[in-house]
Amino acid sequence: MDKAEVRTRFAGIDTSVVADILDEMSRPDQGLSAEFAPYPASAGKLTGWAYTVRGQMVPYDGTGDAAKMEAAHGIGADEVSVWSGDGEGICYFGELIALGMRESGSVGALVDGGIRDVRWIGEMGFPVYARYRTPVQSIGRWRVTGCQENVYVRGATTARVLVRPGDFVLGDEDGVIVIPSDIVMAVLERSEQLTAIEQRIRTEVAGGLSLQDALRKYGHV
Repeated sequence: MDKAEVRTRFAGIDTSVVADILDEMSRPDQGLSAEFAPYPASAGKLTGWAYTVRGQMVPYDGTGDAAKMEAAHGIGADEVSVWSGDGEGICYFGELIALGMRESGSVGALVDGGIRDVRWIGEMGFPVYARYRTPVQSIGRWRVTGCQENVYVRGATTARVLVRPGDFVLGDEDGVIVIPSDIVMAVLERSEQLTAIEQRIRTEVAGGLSLQDALRKYGHV
């Protein structure tokens, strides 16, 4: 499996299609909370392999978080950093972390918490999806406690969704969904089939075929 090629192929797939396929596969609770949104709104699609980072609210002295810097440098090509933790009202992720991760080949971030430096991140063309934005930094308040471990992020149809290192993260205008690593290729291939059917339906309806006839011809999609 070529990870870069898989990313490229998923770039042409909508999260709504993937959600339908995951329902077919009896994996119905992989969608993330509607609170997740792209920052800025023009951030574009988020596609990549999960590199997980975990942290928690811990008061501490000092001017930095060495574990966060270590996590930033550990990420690799075609990976999306997935930030989890119990922080509220503070940012986990900002411009400098984005710069460091991009240098290591990262292609975006998913933050179950806050971010800042939205304008500068937007100018980098680095897609970030987060639950909120805030100018309040994490130093002295929240620190990284682990990386490349199984983590939970807020879900859509369930309170939490498990994200494991190597799962696939897909985000677009409709939201974010996590595809378990063991079924990534099966989901991709089936999603490409369904996407092709939807494109044929759009073309035929635009050409005058009624929606009812299109659904009769292709089935419900």
